[in-house]
Amino acid sequence: MLTLNFFERFVGFVDDCPWATYAGQREINHLAPRQRTGRHAPLYTSEERRRRDETPWTMVQGILAPIQFAVFLISLFLVLRYLSTGEGQAAATVSVVVKTVTLYAIMVTGAIWERVVFGRYLFARAFFWEDVFSMLVLTLHTLYLVALFSGGVSVHAQMNIALAAYVSYVINATQFVLKLRAARLESGRSSGSFGAHGLSS
Repeated sequence: MLTLNFFERFVGFVDDCPWATYAGQREINHLAPRQRTGRHAPLYTSEERRRRDETPWTMVQGILAPIQFAVFLISLFLVLRYLSTGEGQAAATVSVVVKTVTLYAIMVTGAIWERVVFGRYLFARAFFWEDVFSMLVLTLHTLYLVALFSGGVSVHAQMNIALAAYVSYVINATQFVLKLRAARLESGRSSGSFGAHGLSS
């Protein structure tokens, strides 16, 4: 599939780079506990890999993750511009709301993806720590909305909350890029195929 091929090329390109996306589905790289041989357990069982490759939710995650990252970059610029110049408050506010909506979208669809592949909506073995950190990302984004709509927090404070949410998002996105890399290497060893786990945060 086109999106999976794109992710394979992209992850190969950033193989050694601690970059960023979230969502999506939501990596410091968490693999299963070491087996007695000292080697990591595989990220997916053969049945999980089959379900991952067959479900359309894999494609959905592959599409939403770069969209969320693009929204993040635009919003980050607008927020920093407002904090440094005091200009563009409305644009910065709208951008953070849009970023939060895209996060909710990738979190919900990512949970569905996880249910299809691993049999549970969150905290599956392969992505346990990524999901744990995603909860922090989700909490901070939601806190921004509460601050925005409550009217009891200054705009400057709201933007600082957004920046905190964005820092957590970048960390979570890095977790998922590392996990995509692990999946890519595992797929190369087993069958040469590649499947994307969406970036949740």
